[in-house]
Amino acid sequence: MRDVLRIAIVGAESTGKTSLALALRDRLAATGLRVAAVDEVLREWCDARQRTPRPHEQAAIAREQHRRIDAAASGHEVVVSDTTALMTAVYSRYCFGDRSLEAEAVRAHRSMHATLLMALDLPWQADGFQRDGEHVREPVDTLLRELLTAHELPFSVIAGCGEQRVERALQELRPMLPARAAGRRPDRR
Repeated sequence: MRDVLRIAIVGAESTGKTSLALALRDRLAATGLRVAAVDEVLREWCDARQRTPRPHEQAAIAREQHRRIDAAASGHEVVVSDTTALMTAVYSRYCFGDRSLEAEAVRAHRSMHATLLMALDLPWQADGFQRDGEHVREPVDTLLRELLTAHELPFSVIAGCGEQRVERALQELRPMLPARAAGRRPDRR
């Protein structure tokens, strides 16, 4: 049985992760693939509690993100995840000076087949409790790139606006997609 293609969308705040995750879900599902989009657990958590998490709450959020990715993989051919535990680890380091989540986040992230890192080319937009401000984007992006590189987790930077961004992401994903979604004929063996 073929592995489920797991796509991670990561990046600093207000870089279009959620928009890209939904667009990829829709575009790939239109090819006939069974596609799931996994929402960002942190957003849900903040909305429910009307605050940002404290240091001791970070690990549970990171684990839940990957539990949901694993659950989605059980019934789909492609899983598009609007973030992974890596982002929780990066923000935990940035906000609290805590690096304790990194090893587990890296292990969990290794289950992802593609990592799409959102460029900082979109304008910053406020979004409730989750957004600290435009000044946070560059240092978070730097920490994320350092973590990905240090652990040899390959990634592709995705830039552009709207459809251009979606097409760039699809271009990176095509070699990994099942034949019918990548525009190729299935192999006949």
